Amino acid sequence: MLPAVGMAILCGCSFGEEITAMHDDSRVIEYPEGAVTTTTETTVTTTTTNVWTPPDDPSLTELLDTLSLERKAAQMILVGCTDQNVGNDVCEKGAGGLCLFAQPFAYKTADEVRSMTAGFQDAARIPLLLSVDEEGGSVCRVSLNPNLRETNFWSPRFLFEQGGWDLIRSDTEEKAAFLLDLGLNVNLAPVCDVPFNTWDFIYPRCFSIDAEETAEYIDTVVSIMKEQKLGCSLKHFPGYGGSADTHLNMAYDAREYSEFASRDLLPFLAGIEAGADSVMVTHNIVECMDSEQPASLSPEVHRILREELGFRGVIITDDLGMNAITQFTNGQNPAVAAVLAGNDLLCYADFDGSVAAITEAVRDGTIDEDQLDASVLRILKWKQSLGLLEDVS
Repeated sequence: MLPAVGMAILCGCSFGEEITAMHDDSRVIEYPEGAVTTTTETTVTTTTTNVWTPPDDPSLTELLDTLSLERKAAQMILVGCTDQNVGNDVCEKGAGGLCLFAQPFAYKTADEVRSMTAGFQDAARIPLLLSVDEEGGSVCRVSLNPNLRETNFWSPRFLFEQGGWDLIRSDTEEKAAFLLDLGLNVNLAPVCDVPFNTWDFIYPRCFSIDAEETAEYIDTVVSIMKEQKLGCSLKHFPGYGGSADTHLNMAYDAREYSEFASRDLLPFLAGIEAGADSVMVTHNIVECMDSEQPASLSPEVHRILREELGFRGVIITDDLGMNAITQFTNGQNPAVAAVLAGNDLLCYADFDGSVAAITEAVRDGTIDEDQLDASVLRILKWKQSLGLLEDVS
């Protein structure tokens, strides 16, 4: 049982009340100088959100010890990929995985997709996390191709309207089999966000405007994905609510922490308890947690996820190429800032620049190499749980 959940039960209070009590609004989070150029001043600090945790399997430590510093940094990049040739290149350089958009799948047959994904894996010394955003509805990558599926997958909300929980379960099982058959091993889903209105940006991608209904959906889907050994990611922590689209601009959320605790965090708690592999962090500036940094670059947001929600898996950034981050960093590479915040896996197209920046930050002491090791071990443990490391020596 999760620490926050267990304490809530013992105290006789709700999950939301317990999380609110654990949150310290007086904490001041400052940021390492030189990690990223922003419109605010930055100062040096340390964070405990990414602590060293020995792995259960000594073979993972042995595998980690074979990696150079550059290869460790490479394992922490989930490369946004719109071009198959780029994918082949970064796989040879040791990338941790790919986040494949629709373009590499377009017009291909199923056999051609299998050949592509097998080629990616053949090029990599350590097997890759091959991921897609196949949420259903407005966000699909693979099933958009009619050669692969007659129609794209439906949105969770429409599925439930048409067939209730039975259709949710059967669709999740079908989607897992579909992706795994094509050589993909991670679906960057489900969406845990709880919007307020039908006109909110995130609404078309969400299950419900009710947090408890969404939590039940998340528990159901994550449990099935775990059974099928398809990796999953809860997104977008700590909850999008009614925020604007960070693909276009920075979004600000001025709600009180108590509202997150009683509403937005409930689906994430359900997913964590169901065994979710990873959590993806949004780029919104959530003022009650950190009024200066986007959530994806905020040590405090990551502390809440680790310490208050008890999450011990892989933390992933939302795509660092989105305009919210590009504007915030004045176009500079945000990789070092993302690592210092506590992310394990950075979703970003700039593979070479990110590896170089992280490597240099370790060498000059900005990032502790133990933190890198802890992140890579979490990534390797995830890969191991998906059966990807069985033939690695």
